[in-house]
Amino acid sequence: MKFCSLLFLVFITACTTVPSITQNQTGSLNITPTRFSDLPNWDQENFVGFAQAYKRSCEKVLNKSTQSNLGSNPIFGKAQEWQIACRKFAKINQNSAAQIKFFFEQNFIPYAARAGQNPEGLFTGYFEAGLNGSRTRKGVYQTPLRARPDDLVMVNLGQFREELKGQRIAGRVQGGQLKPYETHEEIINGKLPAAQDKALVWVDSAVDAFFLQIQGSGIVSLDDGSIMRVGYAGQNGHPYYAVGRELVKNGSLSKSDVSLQSIKKWMRDNPSRAQDLMTTNKSYVFFREVKGDGPVGGQNVALTADRSLAIDRSLIAYGMPVWLSAEHPQAGQAPINRLMVTQDTGGAIRGPVRGDYFWGFGDKAEATAGLMKSKGRYWFLLPKTL
Repeated sequence: MKFCSLLFLVFITACTTVPSITQNQTGSLNITPTRFSDLPNWDQENFVGFAQAYKRSCEKVLNKSTQSNLGSNPIFGKAQEWQIACRKFAKINQNSAAQIKFFFEQNFIPYAARAGQNPEGLFTGYFEAGLNGSRTRKGVYQTPLRARPDDLVMVNLGQFREELKGQRIAGRVQGGQLKPYETHEEIINGKLPAAQDKALVWVDSAVDAFFLQIQGSGIVSLDDGSIMRVGYAGQNGHPYYAVGRELVKNGSLSKSDVSLQSIKKWMRDNPSRAQDLMTTNKSYVFFREVKGDGPVGGQNVALTADRSLAIDRSLIAYGMPVWLSAEHPQAGQAPINRLMVTQDTGGAIRGPVRGDYFWGFGDKAEATAGLMKSKGRYWFLLPKTL
């Protein structure tokens, strides 16, 4: 699970706030059946790249109870219907774009998604970050990525009251009561109990460590030549505050200039002020080492570049094929039209027509994700048996 979307609108607003570009997100989720011919560039899609991502989601779907809902929203039906589709998909040649296309056209119906009556929403992007580190503290490796403390209790309030769905808190149990956990500033200043302050790995950049907390996952290139993949393990329960908003507030940047790249540059150009800026965000994220492929999304599957989409899980189920049509974040590039899978979620992803596009790992993925704030729409592909 990613903690937050790493885009400039997210830096301007809090993670729980829907950006102003998506005023339509106040509407409820509505879906309407349509035809494959209505999907932009459906006939030009290279479906082979989609197969691996869908196969990973199918493995999770097949493990669900047949009569359980696929997700929290009953409109997406029972797991049983999706399991039938997954078993059929496993029997086709997944290296054949033609067979994959034929499979969906024979077994699924596309449904146009709308927020109220508006089909258009905001689509942002995220990536897997890269850092340099060491398993021991030495030399330039002085900033810890901390492991989740044993006494951290995270609470999904939606499990207790329906009206609190999507809200979470965290803390420490003291005297039979849940008390607030230390803030970001308190944690980095050594206020955690010694037994709970556990460094998973040491990295060479406090700025990179800070942005990794927003991103939620990354790859650390270790000084011994090996790599360590790290992923989200927990959060201290304090609300996220966008540091870009603070830079605009104090006049360091204009709102139009705020981006991932501009915030990083400001921090590196102003090292004596960077730490104070970072601690205006009281949220703090803990990490775990992730084995195998990754990063791992909210569905607990390894994400696939250009095929994994983060959505609002309170409205939309994991493991569904989705046709996305959105503006490309880079000028002069053709629009994005491709089949993706709902495999992740994030603190900034709220609303019926809202998504976060996973661009993968590396400098190119970071640059593209940092620019993405695209208008777009999507269609859910639902089994005909529904």
